[in-house]
Amino acid sequence: MSSSPTPPASARTHDDRGLLDVLRSVPDPRHRRGVRHDLSVILGVGLAAVLAGCCSFAAIGEWAAALTPTALARLGARAAPTESTIRRAFARLDPEVLDRVLGAWMWTRSTTTGGRRVIAIDGKTVRGARTRSAAAPHLVAVLDHGNGTVVGQLAVAAKSNEIPAVRTLLATFDLVNTVVTLDAMHTQHDTARFVVDAGGDYVLTVKANQPRLRAALKALPWQDVPAHSTVQRGHGRRARRTLKVVTCPQWVDFPGAAQVAQLRRTVTRAGATSVKVVYLITSAEHHDAPPATLAAWVQGHWRIENQLHWVRDVTYDEDRSQVRTGHAPHVMATLRNTAISLLRLTGWTAIARALRHHARDPNRPLNLILTC
Repeated sequence: MSSSPTPPASARTHDDRGLLDVLRSVPDPRHRRGVRHDLSVILGVGLAAVLAGCCSFAAIGEWAAALTPTALARLGARAAPTESTIRRAFARLDPEVLDRVLGAWMWTRSTTTGGRRVIAIDGKTVRGARTRSAAAPHLVAVLDHGNGTVVGQLAVAAKSNEIPAVRTLLATFDLVNTVVTLDAMHTQHDTARFVVDAGGDYVLTVKANQPRLRAALKALPWQDVPAHSTVQRGHGRRARRTLKVVTCPQWVDFPGAAQVAQLRRTVTRAGATSVKVVYLITSAEHHDAPPATLAAWVQGHWRIENQLHWVRDVTYDEDRSQVRTGHAPHVMATLRNTAISLLRLTGWTAIARALRHHARDPNRPLNLILTC
């Protein structure tokens, strides 16, 4: 753990600082002797380059070298940091501190619906960072359902360690009036208790990894329960989601459990139909989470996969990244999260298109960093 902890998100209700000021609060791990560039300048240049679509240190260095003196001055720099300078700084930087600083700032820009925040948690392995002597970092991220921003991230040693890490990550947030959506891996009693004890609500998914619980939920008389259905069309498919909700049976012993639900997804693509059924447990009462609201929370959970992890994999080609030195893979993942979040905050939905837009004029990513 870092020796320079950052106040948790719960310690602030609003943060009026600009993003460059936030980056100035990140401790510099380098020795003062011989330092030519402030760490905030290096981070600012790196983030701006990532906003322009740069995926490697070579690309970031080339992008920085092409900046005019006027553009550099906007970041408080007199000269552009070289590729090697950026690489060394990122390799030595404490990524946990960077995640906390940026996450706390983003948290103050998260959204509420009906007085509640809704956040999704899921992990992703940065596969390209694997070496012969070191495993690829596995990063657990927290995404705000409302605006698609990343409000937290934590590295864990392996995917198997993700379960306790989620509780460590949640401890940095004020969970009062917050709904936490989690996938089947995190349908754990300890996680449920942590959320409700902190004043929040959870939505947990039950799949085949808990066969007895799933079988018991499946045996409930769902045929007698009214259904809430929605239909979506797009990308060559038609998807119907049908949700049925009942009061939680007494034998469901998850702390605070109030309702259970059956979600049936029927997807038709090119004439072929597939059906998938999952079950849900939530601590939210019916008056706070009627079927339509619960269905929106469940569907919103997949934003973290579709609008964060998929973008990092496909648009940024993260899994084939050659960034492997020290903490640099984690730092680069954090900058990608931040770039995606900034673009979401300013209304972009197609991230690839946004990166092309910002790549055409170096002042565009600088404007974004300096005005958000």
